[in-house]
This record gives sequence, C-alpha cells and structure tokens, in this order.
Amino acid sequence: MSHISARSSFSYPIMSDSLPLPLCEKTSVKVPTLQRALEIVILFLFTCLLAYRLFSLTDHGIPWLLAFLCESWFAFNWVLNLITLWTPMDYKTYPNNLLQQVPELPAVDMFVSTADPVLEPPIVTVNTVLSLLAVDYPAHKLACYVSDDGCSPLTLFSLIEASKFARIWVPFCKKYDIQDEYESLCQKIEGAGDHSVPLDISGDYATFAHKQTNNHPTVIKVIWENKQRLSDGLSHLVYVAREKRPNHTHHYKAGAMNVLTRVSGLMTNAPFMLNVDCDMYASNSKIVLHAMCLLLGFKHEKQGAFVQCPQICYDYLKVDPFGNSMSMTLKPGIAGIQGPVYAGTGCFHRRKVIYGLSLQDSTGHIQGNLDVEAVKDRFGNSIELISSATNILAEKVDHPRDLSNAVEEACKVASCGFEHNTSWGKQVGWIYGSITEDLLTGMKIHARGWKSILCMLDPPGFVGCAPTSVLVMLTQRKRWITGLLEVLFSKSSPIFSTLNAKLEFRMCLAYIWILIWGLHSIPALCYSLLPAYCIMTNSHFLPKIGEPALLMFAALFLANNLYNLYFYLESGLSITAWWNYQRMGPRSTVLSTTSLLFGTISVVLKLVGISEVVFEVTQKDEYSSSSDDDQNANDANAGKFTFDESPIFVPPTTLLFVHLTALATSFLGPKLTSSAPQVSTGVGKIVCSVWVVISFWPFLRGLFEKGKYGIPLSTILKSGGLAMLFMLCCGKFALPL
Repeated sequence: MSHISARSSFSYPIMSDSLPLPLCEKTSVKVPTLQRALEIVILFLFTCLLAYRLFSLTDHGIPWLLAFLCESWFAFNWVLNLITLWTPMDYKTYPNNLLQQVPELPAVDMFVSTADPVLEPPIVTVNTVLSLLAVDYPAHKLACYVSDDGCSPLTLFSLIEASKFARIWVPFCKKYDIQDEYESLCQKIEGAGDHSVPLDISGDYATFAHKQTNNHPTVIKVIWENKQRLSDGLSHLVYVAREKRPNHTHHYKAGAMNVLTRVSGLMTNAPFMLNVDCDMYASNSKIVLHAMCLLLGFKHEKQGAFVQCPQICYDYLKVDPFGNSMSMTLKPGIAGIQGPVYAGTGCFHRRKVIYGLSLQDSTGHIQGNLDVEAVKDRFGNSIELISSATNILAEKVDHPRDLSNAVEEACKVASCGFEHNTSWGKQVGWIYGSITEDLLTGMKIHARGWKSILCMLDPPGFVGCAPTSVLVMLTQRKRWITGLLEVLFSKSSPIFSTLNAKLEFRMCLAYIWILIWGLHSIPALCYSLLPAYCIMTNSHFLPKIGEPALLMFAALFLANNLYNLYFYLESGLSITAWWNYQRMGPRSTVLSTTSLLFGTISVVLKLVGISEVVFEVTQKDEYSSSSDDDQNANDANAGKFTFDESPIFVPPTTLLFVHLTALATSFLGPKLTSSAPQVSTGVGKIVCSVWVVISFWPFLRGLFEKGKYGIPLSTILKSGGLAMLFMLCCGKFALPL
C-alpha cells in the first residue's frame, strides 16, 4: 500500500502543521487463487492444443489447418488478455482530507455533448445537466457547457427550463420534496417535443429560424451565470452550437469537444475538465471531490493525466439479453500498467494535458519561456485564447470573467475555419482520424509519458442508458469496431507510439488487444462454419471419438466457460446473465457475425477508397413522466430480439440456416458429397454445430415470430440464398481431407 500526499500543479496550501493526510491510496488488488489457476490452466491447454495441431498437420487436410489458424488467433487473444489484466490496481480516495487540506478547491469545466434531438431526446440531456449542477462541490467552481451538434431550439428550450427549475432545486433539493416540480418540467419538455406545447421561435430562439442542422453559424447562449460567485448557488450553464457548413469537415464528437475546450478556455478556463455523454448522469454526488483527490493526491502529477470512471449502464434487464453489462470489461487490471484507456465519457482531464503538454515540458521551467508565435501557430489566431492557454501552460489560475462579454470571441473560436493551420486535432485537444476519438486521444496522452487513473466508486460516479434493442446495440458496437480498426491501420498505431514515443510495451499490447477486437470476426466466422462444413463434406477438424486428444479440446471448452461463469457468480449475477454474455459478449459468435464483421468491412472499404466511414449516433430512450419504473421488467416482451431489414441480420441468419441444414443432413439424409472418403461423421462436430444453433436461439425463434419480433421475409430469402450457395460450394469445392 502506498500513501500519497497532497500536491498538484497549483500551489494549494496545507492547513495542518503535521504531516498531511493522504488524499488517496494506491493498492495492488489480490487476485483469487481460483482465478489465477483457471487462467494458467487455459493458457496451458491452448499451448497443448496448438502443439497437437501443429505436429499432426501432415496427417490431416485443410479443415485441420483452418482450425489451427483460428485457434492460434484465440490463443493470441488470451495471451494479450492475461498481459493486460495480470497486475490489477485499485485506488481509495479521502474527500474529507481534501476538504481539510485544500481551502480553495480548483475549478472544473463540465462538458455535455449531444448530437441529435430525435435520437438523443432533450429530456435525457436535461437529466444529465441537472445531475452535474447538483454535485457536492462549490457552485462557483463549476461551469457546465452543453454542445448541441444538432443545433436544436428544443434542446436550448429544455436547458432554459431546466435552469429555472435548478435555481430552486439545486440549493434546496435536500430540504424540500419537489418531485411534482420535476414532473412538471418533464411534461413541459415532452410537450414541446411532440408539439402539444407550441415553441415560439423568437427571443432566445430567433437565432434558430431557418437554420439547417449542417449549415448554420455559431450559436452560444449563456443560459445562467453565477455572477455573485455563490458557493451554494447555481453553476454557470452555457449552450454551444458550433458553426457547421456543408463544405467543411466537422470531425464528429472530437470536433465538438475541441470547440467546447476553446469556448470554456475563453470563459472560465478551469485547470480541470470533465466530459460526459448526454445520457451519463452523475450518480455519486461527491464524484468531483473523489476525482480531485486522485488528480491532486500524487507526488508527481504525471501519474494522473486523466481520471476515468467506468462506463456503467443502469437500465438494462437483470438477465442482460443484449450484452449491455460492462461488468466483465471493467476489471482494474489495466490500471496496473499506464492506467485505463480513455472511454469518451465520465472522464476528468487536466486541461494542460489536453493542450498537448508532454512530460518534457512539465519540468517547472516552462514559465516565461513560451514563444507567443509558436503558441499562436499551435492554438489559433485568437489573442484571448492564446492568453488563456498561456496561463494554463504556465500554471497560473485565471481570475473570474464575465461570461457574456466573452461570447463574441467564443463564437470566433467555434467557427469552422478557426482550426485551419493550427495543431487542433493533431497535437492539441481531441485527436482527429477516427470515430473513436476517445481511445485515440487517450493513447496519444499515454504516448507522451503520462499515466491515467481508474476511479471505481460505490455508488459509481456515472451511469448511462443501455441500448434497449438488439439493433441499436449492434449499431453501437459496429461504430466502436470501425473506429478501433481505423486507429489500428493508421500512423497512430500503438506500435509506432512504443517505438517512437513513451508508450510502455505492456500498454502497447493492451491497446492492440482492444484495437484488434473487430478482426476477431474473421477467425470466429471461419471456426463457426467448420462444424457444418465438415458434416456436409464428411471431413473432420476435431479428433475422433476415442482419441485422448479430444479430452484436451473438451477441457479447454469447459475451463473457458467456467472462467467466465466464475466472474458472474462472484459479481452476484445469474447464470442466465452469464449465458447471455456468452452469446452476446464482446467476442461472442453473434457479435462476431454482426457488429464485428460489418465494422471490419467498413474499414476495409475505407482503406481501398470505396467509401468513407459514417458516424452513427446511438439512440437513447426518452424518459416519460407517465411511465412506470417497473414497466420494462413487467413487459412479457422485454429482452426479446426485434428485427428489421437491416443487412446486419443476414450473416447470423445465414449461419443458422447452414447449421440447421448440416444437422438435418447428418441425421436424416445422405452426405452432399458422395465422392468424399467415408469416415465417421463424429459426435464432436455435431455437438459443435448444435452449440452454434443454441447460440443463435433468438434468431431461430425469430423465424417463427411475427411483427417486429420476426425476421423479415427479405432477410430470410437473402440468408437462404447465401446458405444454398455455401452448401453448393461444399459439394463442388470440397477441401482435401
């Protein structure tokens, strides 16, 4: 255990004459013996399996070779998994010590981003903003900036109404029961959204008249300003819709975050920044205090470039039918290297690190040595922004400013052409080049030698909405996969960051493990097709019944499943939730043949110059003031797969048809290829084929359901045609046994 005392880049005095109390403690997490044993056993079995495959290649045909290649990929993933998670670390924070030892807490600028008022209803954004305004932190030290990339008057209307409500609710929410007032706010926003309450496009909203979402000037409104700097009042609230023009690239969320960074730099210029998605509300009122303990509590600030909170969903069903639970991916293992990756939401940043400060610069000799022209080329042609950036880099605290007076200059730095010939998106701010700007930006920070911190609290710092349909979930995962592969096949690859920068080797392997997620679709799809292919061609890819080597395959299968089951039972989750994770988890068969496959195809098409990647906003469910909290749980159809004519459903339906045909061929009819040598069909491949069918059980049910719960006829016809083509190829182009 290491005790860490209070220190930061700013000179905060210590009030006590005695040794300062620790703000946080960093400890190693003891890994249970059973978990370590299972990890080593799985690694040993993978090694034995690959050795057996390799030494028996000459005695078998192409299916055996394909199985060897696929299993080599699975083993490689397992090794990367162990390297990444082998040394877990945890942090404990002491907010009371912070309050005792730091008489004036540092300021924090809070960013909320939304992009589409239809897919991301304004009431969702309002809930997040209200939760941030109500955190347990001096109000005059906070400022909330909302980026509206949809430039919607409804979003501005909702924020204005929310600010009116917050002026009453925030100071007195613990003293008075005003739930009815909140219901009234929700009804008012919902009414404006469905046009039952008219929205007058005048006054504050006149700016939105005749505006298009992708063609409008900058709109910045100071909704509320805490001019008296009351610590128990309401924090600043600012609405920002950056300029958009059809002939300019806007860089999706990364561009919006950079605009918020510049606008806030002109208005409040806090040394720390928090960014959250519009659906990630603060569920722990002391989250900012905990984050400041971690950012201020290290002897060397290089230990904390940013503090990342886990991305946890709160509204998924207990059995988690769509794999929305993040419980299996939030282990603190990566915190033992250079720290967690930046997840894009629920993250506290040092502004000077976002400004591109490297550890070589952070030596205490930067004051007075800043080249004004160099700063201008780096940050853009704005004297006020250069001044604020210089203060941050020189570690000077800015004096309070009048927000309204900064609006004109803020509109300038939010314009489309401001970033031209600057370092924004390259070395400064959120980095461009991928739709997963979060991971890319975090990797660039790690490559400069900084470390990050994982903040796992109970209750968690932030919780967000889970996708409520399988299509929304698959679309979200596809976007993630596309962005990750964009980074992998670019000059920003972690391999180059290790060779040419300060990214640690283990951290490089951790990033590679994450970035190659989409490539898993290729071996997973091939491996899923092998049992059906071998049944229909009377070949085999597994040892025959009676051969001792078959026990090795069975042991690996059982050990891997027991390993995942162990984590679920330890976390208090059900066996049903574990099974749904097996079916819908990050590297499951269903996800491999849908999101992972389509994300990989999207990047391939981009690399060959056929098409560009499109950013798809994840749909968030709207809060309804008239809904019952238990409505989803009581709904008989909750958790059922819904289908449409999206092509993403074609590959899994095709794979299901292939295996059903193979099983029917095995049990009811002759082999498709009479010319192939007759060998025993083998129980192993039949069991594997049955396992694949069970994994696609929701699709099997969808063949017999009607309405939105049934697979559309067009998808069935496409899948049937592809399945027939595969079976025809099995008959005409049977691979050597």
